[in-house]
Amino acid sequence: MAANIGGGQTEAEGGPVRHIPVLLAEVMAAIDPQPGQVILDGTFGAGGYTSAILQSGASVIALDRDPSAIAAGQGLVASSGGRLALIQSRFSDLGAHAPDQGLDAVVLDIGVSSMQIDEAERGFSFQRNGPLDMRMSSAGVSAADVVNRAKVGDLTRILGFLGEEKHAGRIARAIEKRRAAGPFATTRDLANLIESVNPRKAKDKIHPATRVFQALRIFVNDELGELAQALFAAERALKPGGRLVVVTFHSLEDRIVKKFFSDRSGKASGSRHMPLVAERAATFEPIGKGMVAASEEEAEVNARARSAKLRAGFRTEAQAGPADMAIFDLPSLTALSNLGA
Repeated sequence: MAANIGGGQTEAEGGPVRHIPVLLAEVMAAIDPQPGQVILDGTFGAGGYTSAILQSGASVIALDRDPSAIAAGQGLVASSGGRLALIQSRFSDLGAHAPDQGLDAVVLDIGVSSMQIDEAERGFSFQRNGPLDMRMSSAGVSAADVVNRAKVGDLTRILGFLGEEKHAGRIARAIEKRRAAGPFATTRDLANLIESVNPRKAKDKIHPATRVFQALRIFVNDELGELAQALFAAERALKPGGRLVVVTFHSLEDRIVKKFFSDRSGKASGSRHMPLVAERAATFEPIGKGMVAASEEEAEVNARARSAKLRAGFRTEAQAGPADMAIFDLPSLTALSNLGA
């Protein structure tokens, strides 16, 4: 999955600040980087976490699927004294860049980055008119492909589950009707259609298009599947005593991380798709007392920190568990390959 340092543009003395790492102090405390350690930052973004880790004396393997983030990070690579390897890669593939039990820590900051949102040509935000794209890697199926080609039933499920949009069916039917007259091409085109179907009320805290855009972005980039596979990969790559630190920004992501740590706690587990399984040796023990949220002070300065949640765990000496997606209880959604033709 692509980077999400969680930064945003915040008015400060001298003008807007492009990037503010979310929960930086809490992340660094959970990682506790030491000189000589090797730490993987699976979501490089603008390099906020990586920069702080490098200052500790540790070395960093940083990943990002977005080629623009890789290009922008070359200055940090040059100034790192050989302690930063910056690689274009999905973080679900982190195991390809680190040997089993070779890492002292893995940090993941999930979702879309401030840089991607701020660039209209990437098509992530309805607040900036641009092509209806949303691809973090700039390759593969776009949001326009989904909106213009998905069956109404599939589109309803995508918007309903991934966007938690209660008007998913009504919006999907309106999309089908409108696209018969001509395909959707821009973010504003889609946002206007959504607002016509579901007008904003005075009491609404978010724009009517917010949940639809979230759903499309998550679907196009397979963000939940990427997160689940990254957790399994991190479990295999961490040394005993290594640390896994994950920052999420909405309930679907946090639920996956919470279920992973619960499943790996050594307690009996199961889902509605699988019978209860026997207790097994814990592969992770919690760091701290559970979920950590941003302070009121940070949320006041950085709006994107308001929904941030941090969960972390120590890797034990137990053998890694099976990479079984059933523990997350995710629904089956339309395959992306069906939409790209």
